[in-house]
Amino acid sequence: MARRGIKSIDLFLRDINPVIRFLIISDTIILGAAGLLGPIFALFIEDFIQGGNEAVAGLAAGIYLFIKSIFQIPVAHLIDKIRGEKDDFWLMFVCSIITATIPLLYLVINTPLQLYLVQFILGLFIAFTFPTYMAIFTRHIDKKKEGTEWGIYFTLTDLTGAAFAMVGGFFASAHGFSILILLVVFISLIGSLMLWPIKPYILKKT
Repeated sequence: MARRGIKSIDLFLRDINPVIRFLIISDTIILGAAGLLGPIFALFIEDFIQGGNEAVAGLAAGIYLFIKSIFQIPVAHLIDKIRGEKDDFWLMFVCSIITATIPLLYLVINTPLQLYLVQFILGLFIAFTFPTYMAIFTRHIDKKKEGTEWGIYFTLTDLTGAAFAMVGGFFASAHGFSILILLVVFISLIGSLMLWPIKPYILKKT
């Protein structure tokens, strides 16, 4: 009977194929960066947005989730209709780079309406990155290791997000939100660039 247990080496991403490895590394870095700001985002809104309060923070979060949700299915349907993975890769890579830079807009806004517009833009680009990421991950996941590799993905992203969330509040307190946002953008760009090494492995359009 084939051995299906988790090898310790799996936890260090060395015993899985390169596409899955770099996808996991990329999202671990990106979601870690998001963890720096996410838990204290409401405090940022209160301090830097005119009239910022709990209602503004809730509506901003709702706009992001609503836009992300309604556009994901049409995007997913579109990429399923186009044969090959080149379109998936380029949508994922380019939109990830753009998404990484969107938090820079938080540095130049000061009204709720401007905040809502930024959240709309963020939700829209995430709607393009999420289905393409999942499509590529699903196609390249190693057979008989699906549970292990999804487990590694969620373990690493959750642990990194938790660690960065604890650091984010202290960092903002010591250096301010502006420096924190710049740090989020810098780390997110590194995570997005970690997608580039999978390009040679992407299947050619047939």
